[in-house]
Amino acid sequence: MTSPLTLAIKAWLSDMHTFSQVVTKKPLRKYQLEPARAILASILEGKGLTFAVMMSRQAGKNELSGQLEAYLLNLFQRKGGQIVKASPTFKPQTINSILRLLDRLNNPWNAGQYHRREGYIIELGRARAMFFSADPSSNVVGATADLLLEADEAQDIDQAKWDKDFTPMAASTNATRVFWGTAWTSQTMLNQVILALGRLQAADGQRRVFTYDADAVGAEVPQYGTFVHDQVERLGREHPLIKTQYYLETIDAQGGLFSPARCAMVHGDHQRQRVPEAGHRYAFLIDVAGETETPGDPLARQTSENRKQDATALTIVDIEPRPGLLPVYRTIDRARWMGARHSTLHETIVGLATTWHPIWIIIDATGIGAGLASFLVRSLGEKVIPVVFSQKVKSDLGWNFVGVIETGRYREYVPDQASETAQFWYELEHCQYECSAGPGQAMKWGVWEPVAYDGIISHGHDDMLISAALCTIIDAQGWTGTGTSDVVQVPDPLDAIDAARWR
Repeated sequence: MTSPLTLAIKAWLSDMHTFSQVVTKKPLRKYQLEPARAILASILEGKGLTFAVMMSRQAGKNELSGQLEAYLLNLFQRKGGQIVKASPTFKPQTINSILRLLDRLNNPWNAGQYHRREGYIIELGRARAMFFSADPSSNVVGATADLLLEADEAQDIDQAKWDKDFTPMAASTNATRVFWGTAWTSQTMLNQVILALGRLQAADGQRRVFTYDADAVGAEVPQYGTFVHDQVERLGREHPLIKTQYYLETIDAQGGLFSPARCAMVHGDHQRQRVPEAGHRYAFLIDVAGETETPGDPLARQTSENRKQDATALTIVDIEPRPGLLPVYRTIDRARWMGARHSTLHETIVGLATTWHPIWIIIDATGIGAGLASFLVRSLGEKVIPVVFSQKVKSDLGWNFVGVIETGRYREYVPDQASETAQFWYELEHCQYECSAGPGQAMKWGVWEPVAYDGIISHGHDDMLISAALCTIIDAQGWTGTGTSDVVQVPDPLDAIDAARWR
């Protein structure tokens, strides 16, 4: 005779909804249960279907995956069976998956019954889940998935690695496969799987693709909808990360970073300004180039030869505070120096700072820029913020600058006839980007063309553009713009004349 306890356990295990409520005590939402039930039906009925599940970022995709694994281990702990899950990286993604499953098994019904072996295997009775890294350099030990084969964050997994090491794990058993993730570029493995599954859906009517964007999640979780609304306000609805991470819209892997529509958003209606105004707050944004040792005045030389070199670019922005919001940046002046000695640049920038009284001086301190940045820190103090570029730092700078533009927080002065103005607009319009494969949504960006000088434009340079993008560093300073000590006082006209001499 079956005991009442056994009957109760079978009832609680009869459905993912009940399991999540009673056993793990972390109830799944309706949009999570829908794909869960389809996946379970494929497993329990031996259909061996393939599914793609996309949810907007932080909507509970990983929670669903962890609970599904815990549920399957409970169902098959007597009969036996194996789950295999691959993540783009071992640390932190594979580790996080392991810890999440352990946490879901840490309940009154499973406590003391499950075991972790070899660091990557979790067992409950005769059922087990094995976790692997899908990093291209990882050595994946042979394993068989007869219950479920999972690709976590499938948009970041290399297709060749998956096909070689993981697809064969389900071949002999025809195990159900699930590709979890969010959108990224149209070339990702996840997007290719979705396209293929879409064709199958159209042919037989069996739903295989489950997508839940921010609006779908927000309809069930109002707090989430508020959170996403705030992100859209901060970055803009057309920002690539908003489009992919929250609205599950793929983007091109490469192309022009600043489209004509995005460039149009940069146009301001204010005039260029050669001297500061009282009551305004200013910042200097400096991208540093190398120096030449050729005799002569390095600030005056404009030869064809050094036009082919990187330039030290200065962008001066007027910071418009907005209580409770991030500020608006209006470029009001800029300068560009080719081959200038850093000792001379130091004197020039200190002189300009004496006139403009910038509240921040953001400067590229990478490589050769470190020395100039260090001297400026000594001369001007804590208002100087050195920025050391790495691949991630530049990627973040690009994404953030797109966000500042998309939310209408960056404006250029009305174009004049100056060469440095033309140079900036050329760089903006010719900037290219390339989204890196793998985790992190890294982006490479810049003006990628042969270096040349056509008499007006220095091709193959992005100094002015990088300089302007440094305004995003101000966002991270926690500055609210509510004080008065950072406001420029009425300048002495003689100071303005001295500043003009540097032009």
